[in-house]
Amino acid sequence: MSRITRRRFLNQSIASVGAVGGVAAAVRAVSPIPVTAAARSSILGANERIRFAVVGTGGQGRHDMLTFFKYDNQNLECPLICDVDDGMLAKTVEALEKAGKKRPEIVKDFRQACEHKDIDVVLVATPDHWHPLMTIAACEAGKDVYCEKPLANSIGEGKVMVDVARRTHRVVQMGTQWRTSRHHAEAVEYVQSGKLGKVRLVRCWAALAWFPSIGKVADAPVPAGVDYDMWLGPAPLRPFNPARFHFTFRWFWDYAGGLMTDWGVHLLNIALWAMKAQTPIRVASTGGKYVFDDSAETPDTQCTLFDYGDFTLIWEHQAGTGHGPNGREHGMAFYGTNGTLTVDADGWQVVPEEKKKQEFPAIQKKREDDPELCRVRLVGDFIECTRTRKRPAQDIELGQHVTAVAHLGNLALRTGRSIEYDAANMRVIGNDEASRMVTAAYRGPWKLPTTP
Repeated sequence: MSRITRRRFLNQSIASVGAVGGVAAAVRAVSPIPVTAAARSSILGANERIRFAVVGTGGQGRHDMLTFFKYDNQNLECPLICDVDDGMLAKTVEALEKAGKKRPEIVKDFRQACEHKDIDVVLVATPDHWHPLMTIAACEAGKDVYCEKPLANSIGEGKVMVDVARRTHRVVQMGTQWRTSRHHAEAVEYVQSGKLGKVRLVRCWAALAWFPSIGKVADAPVPAGVDYDMWLGPAPLRPFNPARFHFTFRWFWDYAGGLMTDWGVHLLNIALWAMKAQTPIRVASTGGKYVFDDSAETPDTQCTLFDYGDFTLIWEHQAGTGHGPNGREHGMAFYGTNGTLTVDADGWQVVPEEKKKQEFPAIQKKREDDPELCRVRLVGDFIECTRTRKRPAQDIELGQHVTAVAHLGNLALRTGRSIEYDAANMRVIGNDEASRMVTAAYRGPWKLPTTP
């Protein structure tokens, strides 16, 4: 893909907003971030250089870093990278040098990145269990934050992150690129138009054939150049195990929420956006390790029901199988009384009910965006918001909302009970076990800050 210039990005974004009714733009237009006298001096001009640090330099962190440069190769600089693994740091230095960038300063403690006086933005791309403390530290140090999804590894952590971001008046965006996709926004607008009639059922699914079993992996010595205690951070102390490290950390409860949060945040995000839905009334979930006999803890198969009172939302995933509903690997379907709208990464379509065909013709729309352009657009939206101080397309509060819904699905699964959630008091009604899991427990000396 060719590099996206800022001018090209802005022109394409304006065209996209016009095509989808300006949904994301409207959110930002009415939601400016308050600017205090102390913060005013840190606001960047339209062409002023922005210096960002990358914390977590694995595959996702490197990809995000290079996406920043695809958006603006002239006015962005990465003078510092941080990771606990020397191997990941070396690969990132190589990637920067290949992109024609200066060799960055290297640190292994994220606090050095957050407190560095020459850093404006912190890009957090670590395992999920580290997102809260790093985002909070960056906000407290006066940095804006681009945080990978899901926002946090528990509902309570995400709530603290939102509180701190609002108190410190920082721009914080969660990295979910479909929020800036033209065809996803068009599908959302169609659902919200009422043309489908009464939508009573929404289904989100991921059937991922590329998802292999990780096998049964034995504990092993900590690799050379890895600060394992720092990698664990607030997570429980356990012997080093290669399966719990780097990419496959996603399948262990100490660090992540499995496919329910890893892919659920993408698909549930669009479903909740289209339905303008908040916290579900009840949540039930079933699933388990039905196919993979391996070291992973999170389920290879899961089905979760979210009761919203006037419609039901279903999440389902299958690992190791690529045939989901409607013959699609992944997608979202909105079942209305007039027809059904289905959307995935390749486009969207509407199939009318038989008796409605004369009134509502079928629609078939292919995606227009290169998937990588959506990532560039999301990054660009964030960068521009650091300059304008407006709320980004995937603002931290939106990120917290969808992440919390996904975590409710896991709470129901792990406790084996249907749950009702009291969002105001962050507790599960009548289920003390689930209530204790609303906020992750921290291993000392790490502590989650308390907020008023």
